[in-house]
Formats: sequence, structure tokens, C-alpha cells
Amino acid sequence: MTPGNELAGKVALVTGGARNIGRAIARSLAAAGAAVMVNANTSRADAEQTVAMIKQGGGRAALHIADVTSAPAVTAMIEATLKQFGRLDFLVNNAAVRRETPFAEIKLDEWRRVLASMLDGAFICTQACLPHLKRAGGGAIVNIGGLTGHKGALDRAHVVTAKAGLAGMTKALALDLAPHAITVNCVVPGTIDTVRGLPGAPARPEHRRALPPAGRRGEPGEIAAMVRMLCGPDARYITGQSIHVNGGGLMP
Repeated sequence: MTPGNELAGKVALVTGGARNIGRAIARSLAAAGAAVMVNANTSRADAEQTVAMIKQGGGRAALHIADVTSAPAVTAMIEATLKQFGRLDFLVNNAAVRRETPFAEIKLDEWRRVLASMLDGAFICTQACLPHLKRAGGGAIVNIGGLTGHKGALDRAHVVTAKAGLAGMTKALALDLAPHAITVNCVVPGTIDTVRGLPGAPARPEHRRALPPAGRRGEPGEIAAMVRMLCGPDARYITGQSIHVNGGGLMP
């Protein structure tokens, strides 16, 4: 293995890769030598910037706009990935819709949209990628969870439920896919220093401003580093785990 090039010849699909943690993951995998298909649904300009950053660094990347809750759209995205790069080795399920609404005020449509973005999206993408991961001789699936799924949070019942579900899905898939040399893990970010929402979005609520014992918010690159490690050759004996990267904010 060449240091800094441990994923050379591999191909990754990163959903929700337009900005913040998704962008950091895409850039980190590309820095390790993987070609990266960057997915976004609505943030085309940000996703184009992510691809440009990777190419400027000497990496290979492409963009595909798709709603991960649509099976036909995901199928088209996988086909585009194979046409562009010839194979598929890694799937990072990062796409998510997050809302903050008091439980009594959550409408069924909002509930379903939040759960669909994380759980349905991860299900559809994983099923679509599975034949190609098998064909590649194994690979890695990394789900991006959330601290709220393990700790709870105010006004985020749908998000908490979805993130907890991802942790459970991770265990189920790890068992099902182990015979195919495919590892499945969940990286659980703590409080991360990310750009919040769109311009004009409300400030972070007071109850979400507290710092963990480390005394600072994490960086997107610190989450990306864990994802990169889990995709690499030194992590082939790690599967079915929820790995917390949170500065001590939760010690399960």
C-alpha cells in the first residue's frame, strides 16, 4: 500500500456530497486515490464546487443529481457511475433531510420525508449498489449516523428515529453482507462545525450550542478521516459498528 494512495483504483459513491461532511468525505476518499461520484439532489452549485475541488487536487470525480428516495433515479445514478468509472467499491450513505419541529406539530408528510431521506435512501442505494460491490470482490458501505440517534434531542423526533434506524440497519447489513466480503459500518458525528442550512436560515438553537469535553466542535475532515479509514485495507475486520467521533460528547 502506498501511503496516501491506499484507495487507488477504487470507486466511491457519496450521497449528499455537496457540502459540509459530505464534501469532506468525497475529498478525503479522492485524496486516498479513489474516483468519486458526488451525489446531490438540489445543491447543484455546491456539488459542482466539490467536484472542482477534487479535480484541482489531481483527483477524479463526477457529479450526478438524483433523489436517493427514488429507485429509478438511483438506478440511473449507479449506471452513470459505472459508465464513468467502470466499477464500484464504496458507498457512503450521507444524504439526509433534517428538521426541527415540536413533536405535536410534525405533519405526517414531514415525518415521512425525513425518514425517507435517511432510511429509504440508504436502503435503495445499498440494494442498487450491492451487485456491483459483489462483482468488485467486496467493498465497504459507510452510513453516516447522528449523535441524536443515540442521545435524543429536542424537537427532532423524526431525525432521532431515522438516525437510530441507520444504526440498526448497519448491524443487519453487516450480517447479511459479511459472506460477500462487504463491511458495513456507521460513523456517528458529534457536534461538527458545519455551515448551517441555506443563507438566511435560523441560528443554531441554544440547546445545541454546548461543547463536548474536547472543548470545541469537530471538523468535517475528522469525520471524513474515519470514513476513509473504514474504506481502506486496514479496516477489513471492522463491521457492524457504530463508531462515534464526538469529542467525548457521548461515551457509549
